[in-house]
Formats: sequence, C-alpha cells, structure tokens
Amino acid sequence: MPSFQTKLKITGLKPGNPPESVMAAAVEALETRHHVESNQLDIVGGVPQLSLRFTVDDRDYSGENQEARTSAAMMRDAVERVALTGSLYVLRRSRGRWSPV
Repeated sequence: MPSFQTKLKITGLKPGNPPESVMAAAVEALETRHHVESNQLDIVGGVPQLSLRFTVDDRDYSGENQEARTSAAMMRDAVERVALTGSLYVLRRSRGRWSPV
C-alpha cells in the first residue's frame, strides 16, 4: 500500500475549542477512509503544523494520488470546524523520499 503524508498549517483556534480537538478532528476524519500510521504536531516558522501519515489501498498511481488529495481535503474540512487553517500539502513516499502529489 502506498504511503502518503499530509501537512496542514493551523493559524488559530475557533472559540470554545481546546487545542487537542484539532488533532482529534484530523485523525478522526482520515481514519474514516484510511489507516493512519502516525500523527504529530510541529512548529514550523512559529506556526503549528499537523503532519499525518496514512496509507491508501493499491490501485493505479494517479487514482491513489487523487484519493490521497481528496482525503486530505476532507481532513482539512473537519479541522476547519474547530480551527483556522493555512496551507495544505500532500506528499507521497517513493523510494524513501517524500514528493508532492
């Protein structure tokens, strides 16, 4: 199964939501479609960034990439219920390297 990673910048919390609700929303959304291998919160240039690694079922290369992009967008929509977001990136692991999809 191909491995993908999504990175999403978080620019703020919406009122009434605790910080941990952001990662919970992201993981819950991705888990509805894929196996989430790992998740972490990093601070990049002073801005929080969620990083989630997940697998997509085998099929044709472009179909896998499209499914990963669609799932990342769904994850972003879920996170936007509790937080303000910035840039979203989707990467695919190939031969030990992460490349943008």
